[in-house]
Amino acid sequence: MPENRSRPGGRTVRLAVAIIPAVSAAPAGEPVVFMEGGPGGDAFGSIPFLIGAGVNRDHDLIVLAQRGTLHSEPNLACPEVDRFEAQAVGLPVDAPSTGRLRVRASQECRDRLTGDGVDLSAYNTTENAADFADLRKALDIDRWNVYGYSYGTDLGLTYLRLHPEGVRSLAIDSVAPPPVVNLPWAWDSFREGIDAVFAACGAQPACRDRYPDLERTLTEQVRRLAEHPLTVTAQPPAGGTPVKVVLDGGALVELLVAKAVPFVDFPAALDELAHGNPERFARARAAAATPVIGEFATGLKESVACSEWAPGYSRADVLAAGRRNFPDWPDAVLAQAPQLPFQHDVCRVWDVPDRTSLQRVTTVSDVPSLVVSGTFDSKTGASWGQYAARTLSRSTVVRIPGIGHWVVPQSCCAQSVLASFLERPTAPVTACAADLAPAPFTITPETDSA
Repeated sequence: MPENRSRPGGRTVRLAVAIIPAVSAAPAGEPVVFMEGGPGGDAFGSIPFLIGAGVNRDHDLIVLAQRGTLHSEPNLACPEVDRFEAQAVGLPVDAPSTGRLRVRASQECRDRLTGDGVDLSAYNTTENAADFADLRKALDIDRWNVYGYSYGTDLGLTYLRLHPEGVRSLAIDSVAPPPVVNLPWAWDSFREGIDAVFAACGAQPACRDRYPDLERTLTEQVRRLAEHPLTVTAQPPAGGTPVKVVLDGGALVELLVAKAVPFVDFPAALDELAHGNPERFARARAAAATPVIGEFATGLKESVACSEWAPGYSRADVLAAGRRNFPDWPDAVLAQAPQLPFQHDVCRVWDVPDRTSLQRVTTVSDVPSLVVSGTFDSKTGASWGQYAARTLSRSTVVRIPGIGHWVVPQSCCAQSVLASFLERPTAPVTACAADLAPAPFTITPETDSA
């Protein structure tokens, strides 16, 4: 593929493609093409989850390693940032000194990539979508079904808007609509997801009685850790040497957004933290101390975030969104967008052009669409699926209770809905979702106050 389609005759990139045959002896004619999340995720690493979810039951499955990601050339991994992330488990998330280290690691990666001749401005959603359009033609496929999750929904909606030809259907899972993906929006999604967890606990008598005011407890712990961060030693979940872990208010938020502690255990873990036992959260944070260096394409993530998500919204806008959603939380926590801390500072050194006028555009289409969301999703709140569906005139919206980010691999119901949608995109069978409820939360014995 051309690296930058506005520069004919320039550098090219090589993208890896995997084709997984359908399990059925008589597969449908139109394959499913998968769009990975992130941006920057390893699409090939998702293949076991896609197969496990039955995505290739009746259709061939095509997986493209997006530009800049693992298995494609060049690979925009940032080992400098990976090593910083390993170090950061022993640092407070919200501290300006931590932000400076993050920015320095990002600058080092940028300098290395651009020194190798990489045009960082070409790693964006428009070029990404064009790669998929060209792949369909290269494989001589008349029509295919598109399935994406998280950033893959941003990409999928962009692809449908710019390259509608050949799209039989679009399935989007954990939806990030292009017009609204920005840094303040991260606080809105977190509020929606965590509120759903609070409500689910309140609807289960055992959870409600044992943990009667989860929201107040969470606020107390965020405030306490922001003022007095905990420094503990914890063993990573995968084993190995224990590491120093710092838990401050921002770290607690990051762990909740990332579902580092399973939802069913969250009330118990929060109660334990309030009573002086931070072990569950500390072990979850320790997991980041042993990253797979070079697996995630941070360069693609920063190029997209800094050209499409960050522009047009100031630090004050992020703080205002945080205060609106969590008025009793400290500003030191609310000043950083969940999962994107110090992003404005990183974008200052990443230095790619503003593309928001091209990317923050609504997709209007009558292509049959399936919109799947999990009610516990704190990264891409479930309401944003409904938002995207407003302009998809032949869409079916399905919410799966008690499930977080990337629904289909976690829900048998969602898998059956997707299979029926791929068979008949205008009439998927969604009845299973009506009878679902979140799984029972873990209940632990009461402990004395610390």
